[in-house]
Amino acid sequence: MPGRDFFSMDKKTPLQEIMTLIENKYVDTVNTNNLADTAIQAILSKLDPHSLYIPKEQVQGINDDLAGTFFGVGIEFAIIDDTINIMNVVPDGPSFKAGIKTGDKFLKVNDSTVAGVKIDEPKVRRLLRGDKDTPVKIVLLRGKDQKEFTITRDMIPVSSIVASYIIADSVGYIKLDKFTEVSYREFMEAMEALQKQGLKKLILDLRGNGGGILDQAVEIADEFLDDEKLITYTEGSHYAKKEYHCKRPGLFEKGPLVVLADEGSASASEVLIGALQDWDRATIIGRRTFGKGLVQEQYSLSDGSALRLTVARYYTPVGRSIQRPYLNGSKAYYNEINNRFLDGEELNADSIKNDTTKIFKTVGGRKVYGGGGITPDVFVPLDTTGYATDAKMYMDGTLESFGYKYYLQHQAQLNAYSSSINFANNFSLTEDDWKQFVAFASKDSIALNTVSTKEKASIEDSIKSYIARQAWRNEGFFEAQNTNDPVVKKAMEVLNK
Repeated sequence: MPGRDFFSMDKKTPLQEIMTLIENKYVDTVNTNNLADTAIQAILSKLDPHSLYIPKEQVQGINDDLAGTFFGVGIEFAIIDDTINIMNVVPDGPSFKAGIKTGDKFLKVNDSTVAGVKIDEPKVRRLLRGDKDTPVKIVLLRGKDQKEFTITRDMIPVSSIVASYIIADSVGYIKLDKFTEVSYREFMEAMEALQKQGLKKLILDLRGNGGGILDQAVEIADEFLDDEKLITYTEGSHYAKKEYHCKRPGLFEKGPLVVLADEGSASASEVLIGALQDWDRATIIGRRTFGKGLVQEQYSLSDGSALRLTVARYYTPVGRSIQRPYLNGSKAYYNEINNRFLDGEELNADSIKNDTTKIFKTVGGRKVYGGGGITPDVFVPLDTTGYATDAKMYMDGTLESFGYKYYLQHQAQLNAYSSSINFANNFSLTEDDWKQFVAFASKDSIALNTVSTKEKASIEDSIKSYIARQAWRNEGFFEAQNTNDPVVKKAMEVLNK
């Protein structure tokens, strides 16, 4: 019998017979489990880009991501010069309690040497994560001294709200990174805290939010919409139509609301954005969203792997399906995002390729479109200042690494700022700091000696954000970044009208 029960059926199919013949007759010994994996991937490739086979070893990590928690040691790390550097320690987490500090460098984890061995981030996570209350032995370098610690793994929350603060008088800002099982609860806590600080208007930032759990997006939409308004509905060939309506008085049904979106806003994000746009409840600002209108359910398989299968489409309140075409295969499907830049759509609203075969209208009578994401009400082009250079610095970790090293060398100076907002409004790099960064970036083969004044200012803003992240974590990062973010500036302009 083949190695995977997935192919076991009462009546043998040609696929079943081929697997059996390969196992029993093929000239060489082969791993039929690997062959089965390949066959599964080939089958799914004929369906849609979002039906997905998840190997056993990846299931836990994906489930943890959706749950918003995992069991680990509670650190943020980066691999710099082939060494694991501790960028941040989660307050009151296992590493914090054990005495681990920002700036420490890992040499060994249990019996595994982790410095100077070309280790990658997935392997580090596998070494550090595990069951609750299990120990991890660490040997680290602090300054010039080696130290040994034993850390007891515990639950580590991963908040989907990465920033929440009053950005201006009575204007709140919430950055929602993804939709996990606890996103609605976290959103409510953030909103209630902001309302205590005088919130009257809100910027909800969903840029780069690739989605997650549909029910969480529905619950959040309910806080903005009144009565029993329809939020979304789902339907599939084997999936009965299901409508999602508002069911409670919302926390913010009347105040001015802006939602920020871009090509990285997908799935559950688009459910929320679509509902707010169809009911004319919010102004959507930014660029056209990804265009994922399919609903997946995850099924556990007998060997511990899983199948995430598309079972339905979802529709906005006025009946829009915002799913992009995918009949030309996954490669063409995902390349469409890159093509938006090449076709000029990211720079010019007139270049947006809306599906005009069927036009919908919002409750207030405005034209909206389906078939390829959600077009914003107010378009803000992509800021391409130093785009290629910034992308390389991001991919290589140059900005993050420099921000980390700057923080370690200037802690006393940074501690003098009363808050991250105070830092964001008053800090600027010196010319000597810039020269140090130019030299630092050159190690990653990034030449900055000839950048324009505008490019330099943009890079300095990014450096400032990463320094703020080291000192005040994600909230500090966004508080610094938002001071010169053109999409946030446009949101403030709309709200002030």
